Amino acid sequence: MAQELLKIGQLAKKAGIPLATAKHWVREGLVTPVRRGRNIAYFDDAAVRRIEQIKELKKQFLPLTVIRDIVDEKADAPLASLERSIERTVETGRNKEHRTADELLRAGVATADLAWLKSIGVLTPIREGNTEVYGGDDVELLRTLGAARRAGLTPAMLPLEIVAQYVDAVRALVRVELTLFREGVLPRAPDQVTELADAGTLLSEKLILLLRRKLLLPTLRDLLAARPPLTRKPRSRK
Repeated sequence: MAQELLKIGQLAKKAGIPLATAKHWVREGLVTPVRRGRNIAYFDDAAVRRIEQIKELKKQFLPLTVIRDIVDEKADAPLASLERSIERTVETGRNKEHRTADELLRAGVATADLAWLKSIGVLTPIREGNTEVYGGDDVELLRTLGAARRAGLTPAMLPLEIVAQYVDAVRALVRVELTLFREGVLPRAPDQVTELADAGTLLSEKLILLLRRKLLLPTLRDLLAARPPLTRKPRSRK
């Protein structure tokens, strides 16, 4: 269910402050609307919580500019916690193997392939002096591609350009996941970001695998059904 947005009068009433105060804090940038109409602004429940923080800070007789900086820092805290949590979860499941560019080339990776995959952001090496070092996920990607080649999927059958399409599709999916988490979880459970991010990161990986497995055959059948049937040329009679 979508969250009901509040007009500024409703916001002031829910937060327990005079309407004039709410308007002043909006003008000063302490509270910002999530959406603006032609002559009206709309606020969410996060604005109510922000006003509660401002009210507590005003008891210390701090200037509004100082209060704004403090509240802004607190507002960023859940996002920073989310970033740290995801980074820790990803790092836990990551292959710790590292290979230099020279080692990968000696193992059979083509120079052009390495450069192209790096150019589209699939590979993200770090530089140690004059040496490029590839981390475990990069090595696993290259190993998976190499296994596909050894299985008979030649560059003509599985061109590297297809990886760019995978990247675009997965990036769009990840953006949806993070948007849902930011808008659905952070406003409702800001104190449980770490635990929920850990669970959500692992759940999303399993969910992607299961959904792909579920959709593979139905999607193939849809593609086959949409494909025009092959017509055979009539055999000439002698």
